[in-house]
Amino acid sequence: MKAVIVTGGKQYTVSEGDVLYIEKLEAEAEATVKFEQVLAVLDGENSKIGAPVVEGASVEAKVIKTGKAKKVIVFKYKAKKNEKKKQGHRQPYTKVEITKIAL
Repeated sequence: MKAVIVTGGKQYTVSEGDVLYIEKLEAEAEATVKFEQVLAVLDGENSKIGAPVVEGASVEAKVIKTGKAKKVIVFKYKAKKNEKKKQGHRQPYTKVEITKIAL
């Protein structure tokens, strides 16, 4: 069984047992989170597609850890103006494991 969920402004196709990195959630490690915005539940002949969401469907996940991704260097430069700027950015994330897909 697979489901399409929305979190952090992005859509993810998940199934039970999947481990994925999503946008940061306000949850501690080992906590359980529930995603209510389920766009579709795909299960062969029993597939349901929402308009826009499937009523009563939810996906539960266990938070494994929160952290920051590797640093990305942002370098801005304007030619012939002696203008340059170097910045770094580390995007926060939450690592979750999908435990249950419920209809």
